Amino acid sequence: MTTTERSSTAPVQQLEIARGCPYSPNAQHVEFQRQGRPVEVALASLTPGAPVWAVSRHADIHTMLTDHRFSADRQKQGFPFQVDGQPGNFRRTMISMDGPEHKDVRRSIAGEFTLKRMRALQPRIQEIVDDCIDAMLARPKPVDLVSAFSLPVPSLVICEQLGVSYEAHEFFQDRSHRLLLRDASAEARLRALDELLEFLSGLITEKEAEPTDDLLGRRIVKLRGEGTYRHEDLVRMAFLLLVAGHETTANMISLGMMVLIERPADAEVLRADPGKIPMAVEELLRYFTIAEFIPTRVATEDVELGGSLIKAGDVLVALCNVANRDPVVFPEGDELDMQRGARHQLAFGFGAHQCLGQNLARMELEIVYSTLLRRIPTLRSAVPTSDLMFKHDADIYGIHEFPVTW
Repeated sequence: MTTTERSSTAPVQQLEIARGCPYSPNAQHVEFQRQGRPVEVALASLTPGAPVWAVSRHADIHTMLTDHRFSADRQKQGFPFQVDGQPGNFRRTMISMDGPEHKDVRRSIAGEFTLKRMRALQPRIQEIVDDCIDAMLARPKPVDLVSAFSLPVPSLVICEQLGVSYEAHEFFQDRSHRLLLRDASAEARLRALDELLEFLSGLITEKEAEPTDDLLGRRIVKLRGEGTYRHEDLVRMAFLLLVAGHETTANMISLGMMVLIERPADAEVLRADPGKIPMAVEELLRYFTIAEFIPTRVATEDVELGGSLIKAGDVLVALCNVANRDPVVFPEGDELDMQRGARHQLAFGFGAHQCLGQNLARMELEIVYSTLLRRIPTLRSAVPTSDLMFKHDADIYGIHEFPVTW
């Protein structure tokens, strides 16, 4: 295989972010995949001049996310990404750690997200979903599915899991929304981050005085017993779980229901046989891949990846949306096949940093889709799909508002 090196003089393309079509990856990313190797690009959020490679093939992303020579550590490796003008080591969380450090932090919290614990939560999640549907049905039509249902369900679930009062849900939804808007100013994003961290710090201070029987309270008791408790570490973990635990699931609820409304034959199959819904969830996760730019790495030494020579210090960005259409792995990947069985999709990442909350997300989506299909079989969009405002401006893809009726 011929290995392509970076040219110091050749111009590089600016990596495009927005999706041109709600149902398709960016055309530039599709072209990168056709080239069959990582492609050097420019990215506005990087320190000027920092080399960055767009990785678009499924197999190459697998390697990128499992090879120890590609690091997630923004501190130890001098990761060149900036967070709104701040150095890359600013307020690290477990997703930006490597090796034993990452393993220890992840292992310490993994017990809260086991399949056994998720099954124990299932009745309460079903109750939350039914309550939100009851409230939605009592409203005048049309109803915005996003604000009336898609956001409240995962917000209530993560609030209960962390021990956060639901009265605060509008606060953290607003701040996390601002934090994820690509077009927001650096000042606005940093202010939203500070306000979220301040809120969580105050909440954890209260739990330190009187630990509660929830994820955060249990962490305080356990880590104090081990002599390893640090207030700031728990604040960072709570921030990661709070934002990741509702924003992604909320957007998948809206996008998934949009597709099921548009495809009544598929909806009827799932309504008649709810046992097929888990496979449909996997396919919807693959098809939309809403957090497509989150996996990033920096090379710690020179590495050949998929025919391109990645130099030590170069950054890699995984284009997971187009990788989840890779024809080598997903034949006819541009087609939505609810019974494809796409369990090896990359919507949750891969390897040691694979999404910790994936069991919870899958269960929430399965309960939501099955319950909406059963309880509101006539649910339909109140506007043409072309009139919907999609989140081309956010780091997590979705729909801003989705008016529905029945």
